[in-house]
Amino acid sequence: MRRFPVVEVQHTFYEPPSDAVLMRWRAQVPAGFEFTIKAWQIVTHESNSPTYRRLKQPLPDSARGQVGAFRTTPPVLAGWQRTLECARILQATAVLLQCPRSFRPTADNVGRLRSFLAQAERPAGRLLWEPRGEWPTQLLTELCAELDLVHVVDPMQTDTVTPEQTYYRLHGTSGSRHVHTDDELRRLRDMVDGRPSPYVMFNNLPRVGDAERFLALL
Repeated sequence: MRRFPVVEVQHTFYEPPSDAVLMRWRAQVPAGFEFTIKAWQIVTHESNSPTYRRLKQPLPDSARGQVGAFRTTPPVLAGWQRTLECARILQATAVLLQCPRSFRPTADNVGRLRSFLAQAERPAGRLLWEPRGEWPTQLLTELCAELDLVHVVDPMQTDTVTPEQTYYRLHGTSGSRHVHTDDELRRLRDMVDGRPSPYVMFNNLPRVGDAERFLALL
């Protein structure tokens, strides 16, 4: 909070912390500090995802095949409500729906996404969507406009279809341990130059150093 004006909370993706922890985080930062959060994986990731190993209690057998991929099942809807509660406590300005690469642009998946967002309560802030893998640009453009989503990308890999609401997440050009080169950071600076209030988040392991170097370029 001393070095950056905003932080993206990943903890809420693996398993949302208690209200007490969230309230403590909010109390420790100044009024103008921003949190954005990732939605709980129960909403986006199928029950066979290795990310569920981070749960304190394993998924119950009854939830196998019932979670992830925007299913409108009781566990998914409950997981979304918990995500919204976390966002309210932290006064988060955005909630991120990050999908696994296995969530492909099939008719079933697109239908579930539309159905989920048609009935799910929206957060107070913006709703961000990071589809991983190959999605047709036209379909992305249509869905983001129809469902009021901000298209999140790693700009070193692909372009966003919502540049007017830029939210970048950089995962590392050569993998999670990648340290972005000075040239990459200069290109990134040029990408966001002139865009209204762009967000640039580093999700690689050397994230703090890369973020500080990027800030120094601005």
